[in-house]
Amino acid sequence: MILKNKVAIVTGGARDIGRAVSVKLAEEGARVVINYYNNKEQAEDTLAQIEAFGGTAMIVQGDMTKQSDVNTVVAEALNAYGDDIHVLVNVAGGLVARKAIDEMDEDFFNLVMRLNVNTVFLMTKAVVPHMKSGSSIVNFASQAGRDGGGPGATAYATAKGAVMTFTRSMSKELGPKNIRVNALCPGMIATTFHDTFTKDQVRMNVANGTPLRREGEAVEVANLVACLASAETSFVTGTNIDINGGLAFS
Repeated sequence: MILKNKVAIVTGGARDIGRAVSVKLAEEGARVVINYYNNKEQAEDTLAQIEAFGGTAMIVQGDMTKQSDVNTVVAEALNAYGDDIHVLVNVAGGLVARKAIDEMDEDFFNLVMRLNVNTVFLMTKAVVPHMKSGSSIVNFASQAGRDGGGPGATAYATAKGAVMTFTRSMSKELGPKNIRVNALCPGMIATTFHDTFTKDQVRMNVANGTPLRREGEAVEVANLVACLASAETSFVTGTNIDINGGLAFS
């Protein structure tokens, strides 16, 4: 129970890695605000999993690219659980589509940036005033932010690279307040992201080329998030941590 009585917001917290993070934080004692965008059924399923073992959570719909929706999520968290937010996990993001540069227009590029970068900026700006000493922010970057990503992932990789830099900058800005900011750079994790955007043969090739000879699991990512969110890693900030089975090293 390393997060007992802490209040945590997880954007994109209803499915895949976001779901695993929401559940894990609740298992560690946090009161979790699960943000979802458009699939209420998935959010309710995540909530049911948490309530089944006696955890505390709530779901809040919102588009994290919109300031008004961001404000609503934060307000709901404060109304339900008190005046402080101790943990923010920015999972919301996405590839949208694989497009080469000659297939991209400005609107597509801007959409991918808003979805992956603006969401982190807006939530961080909204939550930090409600954080006290010892709080923690965990952002989601990607291995793509380090190596440029696979074919057609230029916009996504660029956005995740920006998240990595934002993480470093915020760690310096918020460090004097003893608010830590870190990010994860997941590699091939078995989620609907890759079910949608990555061919089976490519996934097999990546898994076979990974020293651990497999894809990662969402719960393995969630375990690391919980550790970074807690006082167990109280001297760790400004890091972009690889979690890819040894496929690539920073």
